[in-house]
Amino acid sequence: MPDPKPSSPASLLPSLILPLEARDHLRGPPGARYSLVEYGDYECEHCAHLAPIVEEVIRELGDDLCFAFRNYPVPDEHPHAVRAAETAEAADLQGKFWMMHDRLFRQQNDLSDGPLRRLARELPLDMTVYDRDLASGAPARRIAEDQESGREAGVEETPTLFVNGRMHVGSYEFLPLLAALRGGP
Repeated sequence: MPDPKPSSPASLLPSLILPLEARDHLRGPPGARYSLVEYGDYECEHCAHLAPIVEEVIRELGDDLCFAFRNYPVPDEHPHAVRAAETAEAADLQGKFWMMHDRLFRQQNDLSDGPLRRLARELPLDMTVYDRDLASGAPARRIAEDQESGREAGVEETPTLFVNGRMHVGSYEFLPLLAALRGGP
């Protein structure tokens, strides 16, 4: 896990530029009391470490939490991250984003084209539709939108979390993250 950014007064922390909306991949009701947004990369080991912690937070807060995942692949560090994100977005077009999201983090050790196609077949996705959707550029455009909103909000690395609309600078472990959500901005 990267070192958390130095503590800053909440009012000085960057805010989400693009608020949660229907375009997002959401777990939990959009109008929930608390919100957690992750800008992540499927090939980032820190994002993979965070995934089960986020699941635990979701279980703990239930319908009081709306969690959103936004793609922020870092291809200079993770050569398969863009293709993995495109695979997740193609799965979304068939209504299976979260299933693919979870599998990509479990399969993180090999996200080259062959294993990505195998994951898509096993999900199962309609592979003709999957190939057509990838070729259409729709997944790539969606990823570019996520990346742009992240850059505008000050995202520089993955994972970056926004707790209740503000960039989170504390620990990404369960109890500190839960406390930040319950007492954050």
